[in-house]
Amino acid sequence: MLRRDPLFMLIALGGNAFQSKGDRGTPQEYWRNAYIVADMVASLVERGYKVVLTHGNGPQVGVIDLWMQSLRDKIPPMTLDIAGAMTQGWLGYLLMQSIDNELARRGLLDKVKGVVALVNQVVVRRDDPAWNNPSKYIGAYYSKEEAEKLAEREGWVVKPDPRGGWRRVVPSPDPVDNVEKEAVRKLVDDGWIVVASGGGGIPVVRENNGLRGVEAVIDKDLAAERLATALGTGHFIILTDVEKVYLNYGTPQATPLDEMTIEEAKKYYEEGHFKPGSMGPKVLASIRFVEHGGLEARIGHLKRGLEVVECNSGTRILRKHGQPCFKASKTS
Repeated sequence: MLRRDPLFMLIALGGNAFQSKGDRGTPQEYWRNAYIVADMVASLVERGYKVVLTHGNGPQVGVIDLWMQSLRDKIPPMTLDIAGAMTQGWLGYLLMQSIDNELARRGLLDKVKGVVALVNQVVVRRDDPAWNNPSKYIGAYYSKEEAEKLAEREGWVVKPDPRGGWRRVVPSPDPVDNVEKEAVRKLVDDGWIVVASGGGGIPVVRENNGLRGVEAVIDKDLAAERLATALGTGHFIILTDVEKVYLNYGTPQATPLDEMTIEEAKKYYEEGHFKPGSMGPKVLASIRFVEHGGLEARIGHLKRGLEVVECNSGTRILRKHGQPCFKASKTS
């Protein structure tokens, strides 16, 4: 088992980090949201942390797919693996430029080599049962009537999103391995901030001694855990659009959790407190990370990211209660 460095963390950003509910998805909104992330990352660098970033792409891959479907009579639509690769370039560019600019503004470029985003493949299994049960939400939010019309016209599967509205769902097979993980490791060791496994990675299967892209969107949190474990990060931070993990979320009995042991998290997960396509994969990824030797996982709101890192917000998933919170000093 790799020795875990408490100053080394992987941060998984939700796709809503770039396009929050209510945003129209303009370039100005994307840059505004990217600089929120950049501010947090610069503060972590200032404190001495090494950072790898992943990001979701649910809204963005859905937008790309909608563009392609609306122009299919003029331009042949691409497959979801290609659309996923497109989002890695799109969102990776936003993160590279905004983080680099913020580091320069703060005079921190002497602490890192720079920021780099990778086009990154993640292996899934062809026999994964997820192919028969689409569950990953992508694209825009619709009313029930709008979603049903689109489903009939485009052949989509649509479901109600626990966060509100109806959305398209696609297969989300479990990630097995990150193809370019050694390249990420070398870049981190050389002093780079790396953006990898974007959108859960480009989904590929191994066959005939090679790789082939498949029509799916991998859950970014489960894929992020695979990468965090492979790299040996000390901490795994999932930033989304809720302050904490809740029991009975969305009901009058909703109860926020400050921390869970992995045994408690497993129990709540099995009881169905965390919905598939929403909080479920985040909790499952956190359980896996700690079980695979990680020091601690945390889930919280993107806009309070630094507070989540310093255990002043969010939910901690750890081995046992009373485990002290590691905080780097600003002079680390």
